[in-house]
Amino acid sequence: MNRSEFKIAETQDREQYIVRPTESVPMTLLVPGSESHLISTKELTVSFLTMKANSVFDVHTHENAQCMIVTEGYCDEIIDGKIYRVEAGDVIYLPANIPHGAFILDVDCKAIDIFCPVREDYMEKFRTQNPDCNEKFPIAP
Repeated sequence: MNRSEFKIAETQDREQYIVRPTESVPMTLLVPGSESHLISTKELTVSFLTMKANSVFDVHTHENAQCMIVTEGYCDEIIDGKIYRVEAGDVIYLPANIPHGAFILDVDCKAIDIFCPVREDYMEKFRTQNPDCNEKFPIAP
């Protein structure tokens, strides 16, 4: 493969495939103390999550498999009744319907969550909280 075999994409082409969610997508409150920039396609949802220090993400389940990548800080993640300390660099896999939640301690914890299939409940929150937002990026055709 040689770089010269390909043409440079036009600016308008970029929008089909690339988004910078922290600049282009408004935050959506998921639960008190946790908000996210949400991106969704037909197949999956990606959540750029910020969990505020000294907050709680109550134990819950969902039908979606979840892969969580901690990018900043740390928290005590509850998975199937046990507490695990997770910190920046850790990747957590949560199968569908496993009970999980988190205690966010003395610092904010940031993570990227990938859900499959789409988190319809999150996207409904996005639409409700951001009714005037162009859904071009958050919900792909």
